[in-house]
Amino acid sequence: MQKSLVKAESAGFCFGVSRAVEIVNDLLREGKKVCTLGPIIHNTEMVRELREKGCRPIERVEELSPDEILVIRSHGVPKSVIDSLNAAGIPYKDATCPFVKKIHRLVAEADPEHDLMLIAGNQNHPEVQGIIGNCRCAYFAFNNQEELDRILPIILEEKNKQVKLVAQTTFDTKELKKSVKKIKKLCTNAKIFDTICNATSVRQSEADAIAAQSDLMVVIGDRHSSNTGKLFDICQRRCPETVLIETAAELDLQRVRDAERIGVTAGASTPARIIKEVLDTMSEEIKSGETTNLEESFEELLEESLKNLNTNERVMGTVISIAPNEVQVDVGRKQTGFIPANELSNDPTVKPEDVVKVGDQIELLIMKTNDQEGTIMLSKRRVDAQKGWEELQEKVDSQEILSSKVTEAVKGGVIVMYNGVRVFIPASQATATRDEKLEDLVGQDVDFRLIEVSQRGRYKRAIGSIRSVLKEQRAAQREEFWKNCEVGKRYTGVVKSLTSYGAFVDLGGVFGMIHISELSWTHIKHPSEVVNVGDTVEVYIKDINEETKKISLGFKNAEDNPWEILKREYPEGTVVTAKIVGLTTFGAFANIIPGIDGLIHISQIANKRIEKPADVLSVGEEVQAKITAIDFDKKRVSLSMRALLPEDEQAPVKAAPAAEEETAQEAAE
Repeated sequence: MQKSLVKAESAGFCFGVSRAVEIVNDLLREGKKVCTLGPIIHNTEMVRELREKGCRPIERVEELSPDEILVIRSHGVPKSVIDSLNAAGIPYKDATCPFVKKIHRLVAEADPEHDLMLIAGNQNHPEVQGIIGNCRCAYFAFNNQEELDRILPIILEEKNKQVKLVAQTTFDTKELKKSVKKIKKLCTNAKIFDTICNATSVRQSEADAIAAQSDLMVVIGDRHSSNTGKLFDICQRRCPETVLIETAAELDLQRVRDAERIGVTAGASTPARIIKEVLDTMSEEIKSGETTNLEESFEELLEESLKNLNTNERVMGTVISIAPNEVQVDVGRKQTGFIPANELSNDPTVKPEDVVKVGDQIELLIMKTNDQEGTIMLSKRRVDAQKGWEELQEKVDSQEILSSKVTEAVKGGVIVMYNGVRVFIPASQATATRDEKLEDLVGQDVDFRLIEVSQRGRYKRAIGSIRSVLKEQRAAQREEFWKNCEVGKRYTGVVKSLTSYGAFVDLGGVFGMIHISELSWTHIKHPSEVVNVGDTVEVYIKDINEETKKISLGFKNAEDNPWEILKREYPEGTVVTAKIVGLTTFGAFANIIPGIDGLIHISQIANKRIEKPADVLSVGEEVQAKITAIDFDKKRVSLSMRALLPEDEQAPVKAAPAAEEETAQEAAE
């Protein structure tokens, strides 16, 4: 009889459990006295081991001694517990699983007046108790379809409330799908949050598939563990010969001998040591039988399943879940793999979710293994750096132009990340001109080439140049510009500098100047009244000096010429509101529109004789006047206030002859 054994790759500690146990062990290694509020995880053997090391579980905060530090277990606690600890100043470490923390945040954000929360999970389980203790709105918990059917009629009476659903991280995924389908059918506005841990989903799916192909299915885990219980239920549906054991001592060896196809999985709280003991026991029992070719095949499988990974070895991993501080990966071994956030990328500004996605296959470097806890610390950035370094060494000779983002400005230059390698760009090679700020480059994508890549022992150095690429690009731009430039052609440029007489604009490797008189149709004292350094402007070529390669630029648009506006919108006879801007002995000048003043001759100010305009008008005053004449050639406008006033029969005023008014205009000019 040829036997087969299939062990679930996902068997053993999950990310949250591994993290909680590691927090306790770290405190114990520091010599701290540790208490956990309830068992740190649902595994009697692990709790016993930690107790022997000096960690004791307590049920109430009041049991804590003054010299002990409290650890919140992976299941989490109600908000009231955290509040009371903070209020009392009691030191504690929060080992709540990040996936559970996410649920706490979701239920805490629910609106007490408008939301109603459904919680899929066992109401008596510590994790669900913690979720309930963070919920601010009305809630209902259910653990199966029967319990859901009992509460749905009550929920349907709350017609004006938004129904929201979260699930215990270890809830049966198939059971949840059935519940969601029923809830969506009856509550069309329901909002469903995916809160089942990715590792739980993978573990359950894998167990279901293995159990379907097995004669005997062995589930290893604590009987008080919710996720282990779910695994047992899932496997038993597929394989009637499913057994739940906590240690190798509980194995029914006869059933092991009788089975041809054996499947093995373990709950998220099961230490790697116990899984190994169970597999070793099964191995010894099978080897003592009289089967042929079994020892070799079983030993190979067992060796593959339990193979220790060596530090500095490269492995392939699949991203299982992403948290703010680390990423969990499956490396096809019994240990739980995790990548600390600072080992994902050399770019400190990126978030884990920007680097990898769930399901990604990535190559990793093993940094540290912990067989006791069943964890592997991995690095992606170090693999990227090694690969990137090999690639960079090839690119120095080719002088290939590379593109990447500037991540930071440092003393004497900037850092560019390229394929996981930090490339230093000296300040003298970072910008086209020395007056540009290095800080402005941070976050920008730049083109550069490598000018040096060297290695002395473990010390590596990569130096690049942005300026050399810019120099070539500008030379190419200048050549292209002079081929195609012509008077009247329009360009988009960037203002690079200002002087008292104009603005210099970069047209793409070539500079042109906008004279101050070309910046505005109205009089300005300095170019900064219209443009600033760094502004993007639309210009056109007014003149090109082929010998000196100087370009005069136009900025004003013809349609913005105030005389064109006057022609279009203010014909003779138009009544305007004008502001008095100047007074003379022969009349007043009034601004009609920006850039155009008109003359109100003294004879056109009132319907009676006045000695001087200042007797009637003052600078800054707004008056109603009629445009009586426009001379576009001489750029003159005549206005009359008198034309809008009733005639005074007792003191008639003789209108000024046109020649007299023209003389006044010329005198003013």
